Amino acid sequence: MVKWKNKNKFAFSFIILLLLLMGMVGVFLLNLTLGSVEIPLSDIVSILLGKELEKNTWTTIILNFRLPKALTATLAGSALAVSGLQMQTLFSNPLAGPFVLGINSGASLGVALAVLTTGAIGTSTLLGGLGIWENIGSVLAASLGAAVVLGLVLLVSRYVSNSTTLLIVGLMFGYGTSSIVSILLYFSVAERIQSYIIWTFGSFSGVTSSQLPILATVVILGLAIASTMTKSLNALLLGEIYAKSLGIKIQQSRLWIIASASILAGGVTAFCGPISFLGVAVPHLARSLLKTSNHRQLIPVVAMLGAILALFANLVAQLPGSQLVLPLNSVTALLGTPIVTWVILRRRFLG
Repeated sequence: MVKWKNKNKFAFSFIILLLLLMGMVGVFLLNLTLGSVEIPLSDIVSILLGKELEKNTWTTIILNFRLPKALTATLAGSALAVSGLQMQTLFSNPLAGPFVLGINSGASLGVALAVLTTGAIGTSTLLGGLGIWENIGSVLAASLGAAVVLGLVLLVSRYVSNSTTLLIVGLMFGYGTSSIVSILLYFSVAERIQSYIIWTFGSFSGVTSSQLPILATVVILGLAIASTMTKSLNALLLGEIYAKSLGIKIQQSRLWIIASASILAGGVTAFCGPISFLGVAVPHLARSLLKTSNHRQLIPVVAMLGAILALFANLVAQLPGSQLVLPLNSVTALLGTPIVTWVILRRRFLG
C-alpha cells in the first residue's frame, strides 16, 4: 500500500514537472515573440537555428536583447524562488524571503556607495560614454556589498545556535545598511539619486550575453548546494531537536543553507537589482500545488515556477505593442501579493 502511494506521488510530481516545463518553454517563447515589435515564431526559430532573414534588425533584437533578457529572467526566477524556499524552512517563517539576512540590503549599499559618492555608475561620461562600464560597475558594487554582509552573517552563524536569533541579527544588518543608504541619499545630488532609484526598480535587461555565463554559473552553484541539502531541510521542518536526533549537524547544515540562499539571492541582486516578492510567493504556490513539504520534490518545482513567474512578469513589464516599460518590482509585487494572500486564506479556511 505504501509503495503504491509512493508511486502515485512520484507519477503526480512527474506530471507536474512536465506541465511546468511546457509552460516555461511557452512563456519563454512569448518573451521572444512579443515586445515593441512583434516577431513571428517561425522567424524566431530560424534566427535561433542560425538562418539569415530579410530583416536583419529582427536578428539583432532577438540575439542581443530578447534572448539574453529571457535567459536572465529564467535564471533569476529560479534562483530567488529556491532561495526563498530555503529561508522559509530554515527560519520556520512563511513570510521569510531570500533577503531576510540582509543580502539585498548589502548589495543595495554597495551600489549606493558607488553611485552616490563617486557617481561612477549612471555617469557614463566618466568612462568615455561606454554603457557597458555602467553595468559592470553596478555588478561589482552590488557583489561586494552582498559579499560583505554574507561574510558577517556566516561569521555570526558560527556563534549563534538559534535560527530565530540569527534571523533577528540578519534583519538588523538589513536595517543598518538601509539606514546608511538613506543617509547617502539625503546628502546626494538629484542626478545620482535618480541613477540609484532606477537600479532599485530591478530589471532583467542589464545582463549582456558575455555576462550570462557568469550569472548562470552562480545560479547553478547555488542550486547544486540546495539540492544536496534536501535531507537537512526536510529534517528541519520538524524542528532542530528532531533534526539532531536524526544525526543532522545543525550548524553545518545551516551554514550551507545560508551560503546557498545568499549565493542565489546575492548573485541575482548584483546582476538584476533587488527583485521583490518572487522568493516569498513561489514556495507557497509550489506547496499548494504538490500538497507536500518534501524538498526533493519541491526544489525542482519551485525552480520552474520561479522561472515561469519571472518570465511572465518580464512580459507584462514590457507592455507588448508599446514603447513603455513598467518597473519590474511593481509587476512582481502585483503578481505575488494575490498568490500569497490566496494561499494563506486557503490554508485558513481549509484547515
